[in-house]
Amino acid sequence: MSDTVEDTVVRIIADQAMLEPSDIRMEQTLDDLGIDSLGLVESIFAIEETFDIQVPFNANDPAASDFDISSVASIVAAVRQLIADQKV
Repeated sequence: MSDTVEDTVVRIIADQAMLEPSDIRMEQTLDDLGIDSLGLVESIFAIEETFDIQVPFNANDPAASDFDISSVASIVAAVRQLIADQKV
């Protein structure tokens, strides 16, 4: 399932950045990809809908949220954690 999570998150981010998923590298930040705050919100909504999870409302504030948006890899890890937490 983890590869599917990664592939899906990368596809959602690529859609927002108007890039091909193959152009996305895990170490890139949303800023690197040209995704602004509105694009972040749209990405989060798409992630929530796709995975049927609830991303914390303060995800855009690293000091106040466990949902790390500092890179593509951190977003993938945070989504995986939310999915795992939901199964408990």
